[in-house]
Amino acid sequence: MGIIGDIVRHPNEICPLMKLLLIAKLAEKQILSKPHWSFCYLMLRNISRSFSLVIQQLPLELRDAVCVFYLVLRALDTVEDDTSIATEVKVPILIAFHRHIYDHEWHFSCGTNAYKDLMDHFHHVSTAFLELGKNYQEVIEDITMRMGGGMAKFINKEIETIDDYEEYCHYVAGLAGLGLSKLFHASGKEDLAPDSLPNAVGLFLQKTNIIRDYLEDINEVPKCRMFWPRQIWSKYVNKLEDLKFEENSVKAVQCLNDMITNALSHVEDCLVCLSTLRDPAILRSCAIPQIMAVGTLTMCYNNAEVFRGAVKMRRGLSAKVFDQTRTMEDVYGAFFHFSSILKSKVDNNDPNATNTLKRIESIMKTCRDYSGTLSKRNKPNYIPTLIIIFFIVVAILLAYLSAKRP
Repeated sequence: MGIIGDIVRHPNEICPLMKLLLIAKLAEKQILSKPHWSFCYLMLRNISRSFSLVIQQLPLELRDAVCVFYLVLRALDTVEDDTSIATEVKVPILIAFHRHIYDHEWHFSCGTNAYKDLMDHFHHVSTAFLELGKNYQEVIEDITMRMGGGMAKFINKEIETIDDYEEYCHYVAGLAGLGLSKLFHASGKEDLAPDSLPNAVGLFLQKTNIIRDYLEDINEVPKCRMFWPRQIWSKYVNKLEDLKFEENSVKAVQCLNDMITNALSHVEDCLVCLSTLRDPAILRSCAIPQIMAVGTLTMCYNNAEVFRGAVKMRRGLSAKVFDQTRTMEDVYGAFFHFSSILKSKVDNNDPNATNTLKRIESIMKTCRDYSGTLSKRNKPNYIPTLIIIFFIVVAILLAYLSAKRP
């Protein structure tokens, strides 16, 4: 039944979903008329609709800086991710990328779909970058230089240990968190956070993506991408690709749970980092992806489907997170809610059960200690069945009329 089935099963997600669709339409109308800015915001939407929506909630000047920052890092990541590029070509581009962003004419064809469009027309991003304030440009250049150098370091380096894993995630995502913190500070709206906190924010998102994208990465052609550390997966299988075979399902799920437990170690620092943010729009832009990450890990935990295909939060639940995340109390409530679900999924026979439960309970305690609104947030919000039927009938009528239109 798809989205209609989700609506019937989760009626309290209808209103947030409708509101999110409206917000998305309004955001499209706010795109600036200059070709380079129009391209940037179109690319932002095409590459990540969720990040696009949270970024466009920011104040105008900061919104433009974060949009360009995101696209520069996505372009850098596209070069790193394209396994068809020879190492001797890729490494110099990664190392010099922070200089290319100053070049109106530079572009490099690689990637696929929207990422290829981004790379083929990167001069639009450079043009937008050069219109930003000097304080923003310096942050973006510095982070791009450090990230490119770190990516180059790992092109021919296997992720063997957990320390390697931490270092790699720092380069590709922790630095992005640090860059955002510096952009917020450059705008005058936030204090500069200690590096360890925005680094944890980046690591939590990156590790969630690495866990969720196992199958896509291992099946990458012409060469697979392997980001799970050998120190973890070698406890369960002889080769990382063995996790995708059905006969290894039990060991694969145990390995998956081990990876998720590792990712949970960053949650409390993430919550501390979010709690330091004063501006409500900045808080929302940072908190929503973090809540989506803990929700995704909750879905992935103990779930062999991670090794069969994509495991994602349904649209209605994502819309609900977007709608309900306004204050830090909301953030604590969401983390508490997903942690409670995660706790209920832990099998005491899992090799990591004790460690997993310890981390979950620590997260839940932090949320309880700093929020007095948990019980209020988790009360069910039922919408009358007639409203559901109304929306379904309207959807069917619209589909019918569209089909009949010549």
